[in-house]
Amino acid sequence: MSSPQLGGRTAIVTGASRGIGLAIAQRLAAAGANVVVTSRKQDSADAAARQIGGSAVGVAAHAVDEDAARRCVEKTLDRFGSVDILVNNAGTNPAYGPLIEQDHARFAKIFEVNLWAPLLWTSLVAKAWMGEHGGVIINTASIGGMHQSPYMGMYNATKAALIHVTKQLALELSPRVRVNAICPGVVRTRLAEALWKDHEGALSASTAVGRIGEPPDVAAAVAFLVSDEASWITGEAMVIDGGQRLGDAAAFR
Repeated sequence: MSSPQLGGRTAIVTGASRGIGLAIAQRLAAAGANVVVTSRKQDSADAAARQIGGSAVGVAAHAVDEDAARRCVEKTLDRFGSVDILVNNAGTNPAYGPLIEQDHARFAKIFEVNLWAPLLWTSLVAKAWMGEHGGVIINTASIGGMHQSPYMGMYNATKAALIHVTKQLALELSPRVRVNAICPGVVRTRLAEALWKDHEGALSASTAVGRIGEPPDVAAAVAFLVSDEASWITGEAMVIDGGQRLGDAAAFR
């Protein structure tokens, strides 16, 4: 695969102040795209934009705030003239623990951020630009949406739903807009700390490639999926997990 070239295109990446979102924004900018990054707070968004450099712009927009999302899309169009790429990366997990221990407030918050927000932003960019001009949308799901795991039931349910919604949107928005999901395994991020921080060695040993993921691993896959090299790929959920979903690699060594 040659390096994807995205010159002249504009991308919005939600939840991009750190971790996977920031790495994606940096990779898209390196491939030539104009990048707009969002965070809940303007100073965090500005700091991310400074890290990215070039034409990057930071916008304060909580993922579920429709007015803020609409303003972000409008600002992007005013500044760059198009919205060619949307990466719905913002996510949360306030519901760590057994399903029967969750309350409605945590249920509502996790589904609002992890499922409703991608639908909201997709609707806005489709109506404002992509529906007429075309584009690519990437939803950040998880391998958790493909299996069951302790204490992650609510989070995994949101990601399973997002995978389904990705496939539905790929049909509804075809042929002008391609929609795919990425499904990372355990990646070195703050959101996933509970999954790796205290037992990284054991987790790495059980992973086929011998390590946990890093944000640039995911960013590289996104750069491919939004490029013309992936022009015949839509409705897919790409697993990026170093083989974690295969099972315990240590048992084979």
